[in-house]
Amino acid sequence: MKQKAKILFTVLLCFCLLWGSTTPVKAAQTPLTSLTFDMDYYYNAYPDLQAALGYDYNSLYRHYLDFGLAEGRSGSAEFNCLVYRNNYPDLQASFGNDYRAYCVHYETYGKAEGRSAAGDGMALAGSAAAPAPAPVNTLIGSYATAYNPNISRAVNVSLAASRINGMVIQPGESFSFNQAILPRTSANGYVEASMIVNKKFVPGIGGGICQVSSTLYAAMLSAGLPATERHPHSLRVTYIPEGMDATISGNTLDLRFTNIFAEPIQIQASADQGTLTVSLYKL
Repeated sequence: MKQKAKILFTVLLCFCLLWGSTTPVKAAQTPLTSLTFDMDYYYNAYPDLQAALGYDYNSLYRHYLDFGLAEGRSGSAEFNCLVYRNNYPDLQASFGNDYRAYCVHYETYGKAEGRSAAGDGMALAGSAAAPAPAPVNTLIGSYATAYNPNISRAVNVSLAASRINGMVIQPGESFSFNQAILPRTSANGYVEASMIVNKKFVPGIGGGICQVSSTLYAAMLSAGLPATERHPHSLRVTYIPEGMDATISGNTLDLRFTNIFAEPIQIQASADQGTLTVSLYKL
């Protein structure tokens, strides 16, 4: 009798849960196919991504969507988004700068219609591996992340951003994030907040500054500026896609790069009402 009662209770509970669940589940965006994104091709074609992201599908795919399409990088041997857009005014009129839409169109209709999408799109956008000359004071890379402005780590995010803001790196000169933001001490204005140490979240002076270094690193990727030193966190962070973070620690872990351009680079960084933005400009 008790066993029957348990079974009946379980059935009723499941029915109630199903009946009460009225919130629709949002379908995930369908991933691109190998027609427009071939991981092996993308990895082998761009040595700067090999150094920055490694052989990791999620990191490379996220980079392709966030940066590569607009930079004119080819996602496969037969597809370059900017070439495809440039070849067909009818698609430009329909999709504008919705780069992913061009990928979906090629996969769904374009290839079957015999449309051409192969070619070098770097000439249309400026090469990330060997950037094309840009006008004076031209934005070459930018990235923004969100943070909570109402907790203590916001103090550290804002302070670190202010310390790299306006810095100019001359051609051939190297930049060190650790040196730029000064030691993480109370005397330098940093406060205690949560940070990752040995795969654990612990309180420490300067917690949150890695969001600034990570956002800078993402801007560097956008600009085609490779890091000479960069380290991932020991735990997954939520404010930036996997593979795009850059942790720092004392004098042992740093984010560094060398200005490979013929012009000086200026860093502009701001933390305002929960949005951290880091941009790179050629001067």
